Amino acid sequence: MRLGLALGYWGRGPSADHVPLAQEAERLGYDSVWTAESWGSDVFTPLTWIAAQTSRIKLGTAIAQMAARSPTTTAMHALTLDHLSGGRVMLGLGLSGPQVVEGWYGRPFPKSPLTATREYVDVVRQVLRREGPVELDGRFHSHPYRGEDGTGIGKALKPITHPLCAELPILLGAEGPKNIAQTTRIADGWLPLYWSPFRTDVYEAALDAAPKGFLVAPMARAKVCDDVAEGLLPVKAMLGFYIGGMGHAARNFHADLMARMGFEEEARRIQELFLAGRREEAVLAVPDAFADEISLVGPRERIAERLELWRKGPVTDLLVLSPDRLTLRTLAELNS
Repeated sequence: MRLGLALGYWGRGPSADHVPLAQEAERLGYDSVWTAESWGSDVFTPLTWIAAQTSRIKLGTAIAQMAARSPTTTAMHALTLDHLSGGRVMLGLGLSGPQVVEGWYGRPFPKSPLTATREYVDVVRQVLRREGPVELDGRFHSHPYRGEDGTGIGKALKPITHPLCAELPILLGAEGPKNIAQTTRIADGWLPLYWSPFRTDVYEAALDAAPKGFLVAPMARAKVCDDVAEGLLPVKAMLGFYIGGMGHAARNFHADLMARMGFEEEARRIQELFLAGRREEAVLAVPDAFADEISLVGPRERIAERLELWRKGPVTDLLVLSPDRLTLRTLAELNS
């Protein structure tokens, strides 16, 4: 199991520690570093900055939101950065949810998410393989555009730039069983939102047809500390926000996932509290058991025991979300 460093997205502004953390991860032998985006900092610019100040570590997007860019634009970003970094890019993509897609990007959330995802990946693949002009008679991503409001003179184009890697790895952030199953057919890997080594059966059927070499790269908060309950507080704060606020009361993919993992009653309670403005109570309502299962928190010995469970399952890459150098070093030592 390889290790990756997950940096997430910015809060109020850029962290001065992100580049030094990436450099430290590279020195420790981490295989990859990953950035993210929501409705603030973008996913590619920080990764480019990191690429310029590292030499070996792979560069991943976890995730680049599909609604933010047309598939050809995303492919242009990926092939450009891949050239500049010497072939280190791993492209993680995701749909996001209706509130972000419609509220931030001002676009309709696709009525058929699986079809939209499949078409998007198809176009990106065509650009990166550069076998001919990009053409797709799609429901969501037609190339050339054939809508009634178009001019009708669009021309199918082949990328001017020759991609460095025609089979650049594409990973998808997918949560529902059908979406995960499709991911095994059209992508090179999967970026799970929450992964519990105690509940791998939740994903067993969806991953059944995954081909050899398929990447499974979940993200996990990690912290070497003496007090497990205290170490879990940032995990619970994250879960309170995602389960309670990242989605509508009637359509929240994160809450649905938590429910499928055996915590349905708790997920609905967190939503109820968060949407009522009782955010601190929503965080406290996150079960310690769930927060603990999806993270690596506690003394070194405890983390060592739990890390073995992660290594026994289908996980190929563990993306560690931690700004703590002691934690990064400890995980590198335990995983060596």
